[in-house]
Amino acid sequence: MKILKTQVAIIGAGPSGLLLGQLLHNAGIATVIVERQTPDYVQQRIRAGVLEQGMVDLLRQAGVSQRMDAEGLVHGGFQLALGERQVHIDLHALTGGKTVMIYGQTEVTRDLMIARQNAGATTLYEAHNVVPHGMKSDEPFLTFEKDGETWRVDCDYIAGCDGFHGVARQSIPADSLKVFERVYPFGWLGILADTPPVHEELVYARHARGFALCSMRSPTRTRYYVQVPTEEKVEDWSDQRFWDELKARLPSALAERLVTGPSIEKSIAPLRSFVVEPMQYGRMFLVGDAAHIVPPTGAKGLNLAASDVSTLFNILLKVLRDGRTDLLEKYSEICLRRVWKAERFSWWMTSMLHTFEDSDAFSQRISESELEYFVDSEAGRKTIAENYVGLPYEAIE
Repeated sequence: MKILKTQVAIIGAGPSGLLLGQLLHNAGIATVIVERQTPDYVQQRIRAGVLEQGMVDLLRQAGVSQRMDAEGLVHGGFQLALGERQVHIDLHALTGGKTVMIYGQTEVTRDLMIARQNAGATTLYEAHNVVPHGMKSDEPFLTFEKDGETWRVDCDYIAGCDGFHGVARQSIPADSLKVFERVYPFGWLGILADTPPVHEELVYARHARGFALCSMRSPTRTRYYVQVPTEEKVEDWSDQRFWDELKARLPSALAERLVTGPSIEKSIAPLRSFVVEPMQYGRMFLVGDAAHIVPPTGAKGLNLAASDVSTLFNILLKVLRDGRTDLLEKYSEICLRRVWKAERFSWWMTSMLHTFEDSDAFSQRISESELEYFVDSEAGRKTIAENYVGLPYEAIE
């Protein structure tokens, strides 16, 4: 058996695990990251691309923002398309100067992987059958198999950054967790294409045919989505069918400007809201998708993971430097306050902008009226903007 010793063992080499590892490494705290997949697999995951101000600041704090600052697109607003009407939500003006950054999660992951490699910190890929042990003790550890050998990592703390399907949450006894979940009766069919964006800002479209989103990764690469029933299959959607449906859901002025092209990637993502409480079990802490999932409508998934990382990093810093072990039990409580506010906003955006087949006529009119109130009121637009750019991170005292 190969045995390693470290201060913090991190399960998962996605952006949250890598970001936590980089922050801890820069602070002189030893980490080992174990990841089930290969580096190439991790790097190729197509995910979100809207970064809140708080996450942008955290990446700068971690020293991995050079490429993001050079290539990322700063957005001071976004568009709501309601039938033929377009409404500009001026994030910059409504939030006292805050913005969001358009920079793909794959790029964030790449930057973090390079930074960790340059730092000489240990990342063990293709680690199979990872099992956390002794989470309720003062001496937790991980075991796993790699290269035909059994490995063990002894540590002080474990961070479960391995996503919704990962082993971290599944290693916690079920009767120790309370699950809150809502599964939506539709998904998002998304395509990636090397075409110029239809608008310089993101466009969220509400239409009788269903929701649509016009997003982007760069001035030459776009990411578009349309709402589809959960039973839809990707292979039933040709590129032409997708573009026709997208055009039908956009205001005619936008539809006329839409540049189409062959898709690079096409997939359907189901939508769900999911939270487990608490987000910790002894000396193991759940981070990001391991603890919560939001529908992508509010662009909160990766950003919530970043706020978890910030909270855990600042707690561990005070624990390991100053002996503030009293802070350990506050991790879940602090994270969940922000998680539930983001869950509410993502649920609200999803409810307002999508069509629900089982919705009666009264509920439909109420939904339309609520959305009209928010977009026609400065206070309403400010509420949307404050949530969209991201609520502030809670200080660790």
